[in-house]
Amino acid sequence: MKKKNSVLALCTMLLAICFSGEAQQTEKVRRIGFLDASNASDSTVLLETFRQELSKLGWIEGKNITIEYRFAEQKLERLPELAADLVRLKVDLIVVSGGPTPIAAKGATSTIPIVMTSFADPVGAGLVDSLARPGGNVTGNANLSPELITKRLELLKDAVPKLLRVGVLWLSAGGIGQDLQLKELRLAALELKLKLEEIETQSDPKGLETAFQTVKRKQVNAIMTTAGRPFFAQRKRIIELAVKYRLPAIYYEKEFVDEGGLMSYGPDSADLYRRTAVYVDNILKGAKAADLPVQQATKFEFVINMKTAKQISLTIPVDLLARADKIIK
Repeated sequence: MKKKNSVLALCTMLLAICFSGEAQQTEKVRRIGFLDASNASDSTVLLETFRQELSKLGWIEGKNITIEYRFAEQKLERLPELAADLVRLKVDLIVVSGGPTPIAAKGATSTIPIVMTSFADPVGAGLVDSLARPGGNVTGNANLSPELITKRLELLKDAVPKLLRVGVLWLSAGGIGQDLQLKELRLAALELKLKLEEIETQSDPKGLETAFQTVKRKQVNAIMTTAGRPFFAQRKRIIELAVKYRLPAIYYEKEFVDEGGLMSYGPDSADLYRRTAVYVDNILKGAKAADLPVQQATKFEFVINMKTAKQISLTIPVDLLARADKIIK
């Protein structure tokens, strides 16, 4: 009897191993598309945050998911074709980094789910019916760019009490998100009694050099840029030029300040990428983008670099320092 029970136990164990192996072999590997207007090196840290959060949720690249990365390398005209390429690969969903990428992806497919890491105004751009009920194949995060750019202007004035003239760099191909930012910024400049000099530029070293020469000619007292991936990709050059011309500047992501920029105020990008991973998890488990509300950014950071302030001979008011979330000394 004992021998018979042992044989049965052995058979049961072997069957379990067989079924387990069969399940592993048949487990579907899900394919995620990632579309970005800039380049791979500029997205390294945020993508690692995204992958780590996916891993916590059980999705591991190379095991049960693959990620198809597509970077436009600042050539925005390439975005529609890159989006179409992801559609041809029949990815399960497309993650888009913001700026013009959600519009490019939406133009390529109305059926594959699209998750935004961040976007200024998805309702105004026609990407979703409403934040609460997206209604189509797009969902994700809204980054409040139009509202935040006015806050940055206020902080810039607080940092430079005698500020009269502000230069804002903007891109001709910036899209609806940038248009909304400029609209809000003009209204805020009027309220703050500031002269706003809008300077169109290209997001390449030569274009930026020309833009800063225009800034100098117009005798502005400080600068800022609209929020967008192209400026983020050129952040090192923008920072160098701002210091070269000894101009106080405020940026929209803390990475600018980490690399020598004076100040930044904006959403916590890492938090947005972690939240993006949660959207991906929900969709891969069967949820529909149409039913997942768009979330607005909730975590914001105000960072000041005192080394840079010293470089450009700027004394930051004590009360402004007290409001900073982080001070680089």
